Formats: sequence, structure tokens, C-alpha cells
Amino acid sequence: MDHAHLIKAVLCNPVNRAILERLPALGLADVWLVSGAVFQTVWNVLTGRPPSYGVKDYDIFYFDNDTSFEAEDATIRRVAACMSDVCDCVDPRNQARVHLWYPDKFHAPYGPLRRTTEGIDRFLARVAQVGVQPTDDGYVVHAPHGLDDISTMTVRPNPCRNFRAEIYAAKAASWTTRWPELTILHAPEAEQA
Repeated sequence: MDHAHLIKAVLCNPVNRAILERLPALGLADVWLVSGAVFQTVWNVLTGRPPSYGVKDYDIFYFDNDTSFEAEDATIRRVAACMSDVCDCVDPRNQARVHLWYPDKFHAPYGPLRRTTEGIDRFLARVAQVGVQPTDDGYVVHAPHGLDDISTMTVRPNPCRNFRAEIYAAKAASWTTRWPELTILHAPEAEQA
């Protein structure tokens, strides 16, 4: 699968299409539609399911140096208002502040990020490491390990610093209930310790 085919599949989902059309008007810096909204839509196209089947939320990552809770909360409310006619499960997250809440939520360290794509790169499964960004003349795709895992419906661990085998296994199990065609590769024992 190449970037053009990925974009074509992603745009089959009317929620993705609306989000990508509206993102530029929100004025968010380094903004991307990421993860499940992208790869799960492609899985649906590949398997003949409705494009939005099984997509639980639509994650938008952006980067704002104002790491206050208030600034992110204002963005969440603004995005919700902008997308209210499309979906109530659009979830914007400022990647500049992930390191502030991640240790409390997941009981593990998480170093600061310098740009949004670094947050995409830290997803626990390589298949999830994908983002689509609207540009003036089309779209940019960020996929540090390519698109083969998406097109072959393969879920494999991403051996990143914040890897947590139990969270990876839970995500893989959840995805398998919706897409039983998946091939799940388990984390090597050394990474699970």
C-alpha cells in the first residue's frame, strides 16, 4: 500500500473526511489525524466493512508550547464545537504536555516530545504509528515503519522506551474482537519484563 491508497481509504470514512477538511481552520500547530481513525478505517475498507465500523474515537494530535491544562481544555472544547455535527468522539491532545500526565496514568516515565510526530512514533503497536496531515495541496502521511502492517492487518509491538506489554496485549485483544482477521505478534519475553 502506498500513501495515495492510504489517503483514498481514509477519506472513505465521512468522519475522517470532515475532520481533515476542518483541521486547518482550527489553527492548531503541527496537527495530525492519527492512529485508529486512520489504520482501522483502512482495515474496514480492506475487509468490506462500513468505513467507520469499530473506530471508537478520532484522535487529533497537535503541538502547543502552552502546556497548561486550561489551554488544552480550551482546544478540546473548540474542537468539540467544530465537530459537533460530525462526531462526539473526536479527541484532541497536545503532545507538548503528554509527559506531564503520562506517568500518573500509566505509572511509567515519558520524556518530553519536541513535535507531534514523536508522539505518533511512541505508539505501542507499529500499525498504530500513522498520521495524516492536511496541507494546502493534499495530504502528508507520517508512517515511520511504512504501511505494510496496515495493509497486511498485522499487529506487532513497537519496542519504544514507553513500551508496556500488558497495554499492548489489551489493545491487540480489543482490536481482534472487532477485526478477527488480524495477525497478532506478541511482544518478546525480554520486552515484557
